[in-house]
Amino acid sequence: MKKSKRSKKSNTWKIKQHRDQFFKKSKILGYRSRASFKLIELNKKFKFIKANSNLLDLGSSPGGWSQVASQIITKGKIMSIDIKDMETVKNVKFIKRNFLKDEVQDEVKKYFESNLDIVLSDMAADTTGNKSLDSIRTNQLCAQVINFSNKTLKPKGVLVSKLFMGEDFIEVKNLAKSLFKKVNFYKPESSRKESKETYLHCEILKTL
Repeated sequence: MKKSKRSKKSNTWKIKQHRDQFFKKSKILGYRSRASFKLIELNKKFKFIKANSNLLDLGSSPGGWSQVASQIITKGKIMSIDIKDMETVKNVKFIKRNFLKDEVQDEVKKYFESNLDIVLSDMAADTTGNKSLDSIRTNQLCAQVINFSNKTLKPKGVLVSKLFMGEDFIEVKNLAKSLFKKVNFYKPESSRKESKETYLHCEILKTL
């Protein structure tokens, strides 16, 4: 019975994917995931990726956001980090590590030779089946990315990170506002309607 239910759920997911216009477009255009269109929409709205940007993509696997960034950035550098494997993207340096480790942050600084223009994060915690817990864990990741960005971005740098609407949303929002002068929230059209995800766009660090 359990196997049957699991199989039915899996088939429903596959049907939704095939009906999804962004899933189809990602296959046609050669993107590794439908998430590529989220970054395309975010950049269209906020216009933060430039040809000479130095950009860090956290939680980058399977590489959809790195692909989009590499099509725009021609004079800057791109580094992607994930604890999962990621196939090579042209002109993108990938390291399979935990970005929270001090030695990894040192490696980031060494690679870029200066602070960053952009930090991206489309990370979400592995699902447990408990939506409230999943939301909290993903938002904790977002908070860690915000604190990391505070140490690694240039004064006018930009952070874009996923977070979920949930009980700790206000805490993450307040953290962002304590560190950045401009804080916006945006849910791309390519984000599934039933999803609680939204995206945080922050720019210009506050000086202490």
